[in-house]
Amino acid sequence: MCQWMKNSFDLAGHETTLKREMMAGMISFFTIVYIIAVNATILAEAGIPIEAGIIATILTCVVGCWLMGFWANAPIILVPGMGINAMFTYTLVHSMGLTWQEALGVVVVSGVIVTIISFTKLAQVLLEAIPSSLKHAITVGLGLFLTLIGLEKGGLIVKGENSLLSLGDVSSPYVIGTILTVIIAIVLFMRNVPANFLISIVAGTVIAAALGVVNFSDVGGSALPLDSYLSLFGAVSFAKIGEFTFLVAVFSLTMVLLFENIGLINGHLGMINRPEKFKRSFQANGISILTSGLFGTSPTVSTVETAAGIAAGGRTGVTAITTGSLFLLSIFAIPFIKIIPGSAIAPILIIIGVLMLQSVKQIDFQDLSEGFPAFLVIVMIPFSYSIADGIAFGFIAYPLMKLALGKAKEVSAPLYVIAALFFLTYLTNVH
Repeated sequence: MCQWMKNSFDLAGHETTLKREMMAGMISFFTIVYIIAVNATILAEAGIPIEAGIIATILTCVVGCWLMGFWANAPIILVPGMGINAMFTYTLVHSMGLTWQEALGVVVVSGVIVTIISFTKLAQVLLEAIPSSLKHAITVGLGLFLTLIGLEKGGLIVKGENSLLSLGDVSSPYVIGTILTVIIAIVLFMRNVPANFLISIVAGTVIAAALGVVNFSDVGGSALPLDSYLSLFGAVSFAKIGEFTFLVAVFSLTMVLLFENIGLINGHLGMINRPEKFKRSFQANGISILTSGLFGTSPTVSTVETAAGIAAGGRTGVTAITTGSLFLLSIFAIPFIKIIPGSAIAPILIIIGVLMLQSVKQIDFQDLSEGFPAFLVIVMIPFSYSIADGIAFGFIAYPLMKLALGKAKEVSAPLYVIAALFFLTYLTNVH
């Protein structure tokens, strides 16, 4: 079995080992496992029973990660996207008046469109239409976004009373646990200790327990009954497929999914210097989006937490398959997973943010027609708390800057179309 995996996933050609890949998969899992509870909670706001939403989220993560691992041989993790799930609940259902069954129908149709695009030359055309400066800016923006999530999860940054953000209570046991874990994590990482992120998570959990942050009384209970999920699986509705509202919802969701995932996949593959894996990775992503709707959840994205597994040494699909397998096992271990505190996960996200920030060196800020749109992407992703909005602002600004300087020919025709479509999503007020 081990030899088959080594040969099938070309571990030697990727200069990695089975142990390292599986360890990276574990790291990816622990940094993203929060999605199980969080995604189900957001889906519940749309009317989906929370128990069913938990199972739908787990199954979607399993299939998405396995698709990416076996088909694309890439260490990218596919899970329901934060921000996209909010769009599903608060835009498609609450604002546009679709039922959650119809919103799942929108997800399926968008998944079909993204999948068709991914299997044609249009996927490569879209990738090549994005200027290098914007590609690097997306990576930097994602790094800052991940850092912000880490700071927030670790309690170092909180919502301010007189400002948007302010420093958290650094004297609280929770924040002290975060700070101590950051110190351990960065030292282990700089010294290149094997399994440094996993050790940091375990150490962070132990520290949190010693400080009284971890509540072991949460451990217990049984696995979720699968019969609660039967009413959700395959419960898609296309009753309004010909109506304007449904079509606008499909257009808006497809736009966000296309360019958020193009940016994420390109950024992750850039971290491992394997751009040739883009086509199959994008295809796996498209199929995963389609299955998301059938399983009963919002669409998957190539989540930013993938960077944690890559930084831990993940280079092949074994990383993604390991993560997917752990998601499957998590059905029986949710109570145990839930005791891992945010103070143990936050330091990993912060360190990954630092690593992704290095791409800023590739952006030419001397040329503001390149630098300013890139700057908008970098700041708008974390400050708007939306990857899609950050990308949209940069994509709209880029051709406008070039036109203003008489450099219209430096912008590809597809980028003009993309910018116009992004602008249209704001005009229709459904983004």
